[in-house]
Amino acid sequence: MKKLGMALAAMAALGVGGAAIGASHADPAIAGAVKARKAVMDLYAYNLGQLGAMAKGDVEYNADAAKAAAENLHALASMNQMSLWPQGSDNGSVEGTRALPAIWENMEDVGAKAMALTEATATMAEVAGNDQAALQGAMAGVGGACGACHKAYRAPES
Repeated sequence: MKKLGMALAAMAALGVGGAAIGASHADPAIAGAVKARKAVMDLYAYNLGQLGAMAKGDVEYNADAAKAAAENLHALASMNQMSLWPQGSDNGSVEGTRALPAIWENMEDVGAKAMALTEATATMAEVAGNDQAALQGAMAGVGGACGACHKAYRAPES
């Protein structure tokens, strides 16, 4: 009990917001949703990393690997992710996320941006296995779709 009191006093002295920490731990459903959506973003990044390295020529182009990574991206983008974005899981409510509250204020725009990503990944899945030039051409659409959402709805890294 003494250690808990000391920890709380230290947090207060450092100005750490106990409400945000408490909120993230008080609701396991929200904490689980944030963890799951971060995992989805990690899978996007992993597959995009493979494709980007091939598109830039940093690694040798491999048609089978490019097609597989592009199909993975499209599967992720096509997945119903609504349960990963519950109200109250923004960066002002919980720690460990860069999701801005604006997401829940403009879900129609978020949905349109998600659809643009789904369409861009469908195009990439169709052409990524053709050749490096086709892969390079499809990268712009996917990158643009990702960037459009991130610019509007993701806080910068701190």
